[in-house]
Amino acid sequence: MPQTIILASGSVIRQELLKNAGVEFAVDPARIDEDAIRQSLEAEEATPRDIADTLAEFKARRIGEKHPEAMVIGCDQVLEFKGDVLSKPKDLDDAKAQLKRLRANRHKLLSAVVVYQDGKPIWRHVGEVRLMMRPFSDTYLDAYLLRNWDSIQHAVGCYKLEEEGVRLFARVEGDYFTVLGLPLVELLSFLTTRGVLKA
Repeated sequence: MPQTIILASGSVIRQELLKNAGVEFAVDPARIDEDAIRQSLEAEEATPRDIADTLAEFKARRIGEKHPEAMVIGCDQVLEFKGDVLSKPKDLDDAKAQLKRLRANRHKLLSAVVVYQDGKPIWRHVGEVRLMMRPFSDTYLDAYLLRNWDSIQHAVGCYKLEEEGVRLFARVEGDYFTVLGLPLVELLSFLTTRGVLKA
């Protein structure tokens, strides 16, 4: 009997990545208070990498408790800028302020994935991508936000690299799938090694 795989994420792009890779899975988004967990971790001076990993595990555990026999995939992504973790923008003004901070600077995206089964995490990985934003003008920034707000308002960093957000960058160093929020190559390798996917 094939192993049941559940993605504990409502992210359309993560679902598309797995589907395009030929993985059969169900979707059951985990409902957790991300802001409260993140604030608690930041108060304990957790690193951005640990914050991403912990949030991914919380999501995997929440759905794993409902489906212990399944292989549950929990994911989270955080943006680290000069040691700070930036949250998703609250509104258009917040998005503009964030992008002005990131402009002409480097930042990191940390994409964590945790696989949960039988009441415990059985695999985890945190992918890291380094990005350099170009010194775009205020005029371009305003127009970019107006054109793209509906798409980017729930995106960490206020951009999507698979859309116009790519024009904000001078350089991207790392794995494209990790930018999209799922270290896909590493996850597929794990699933193949476990015999869940045919080699």
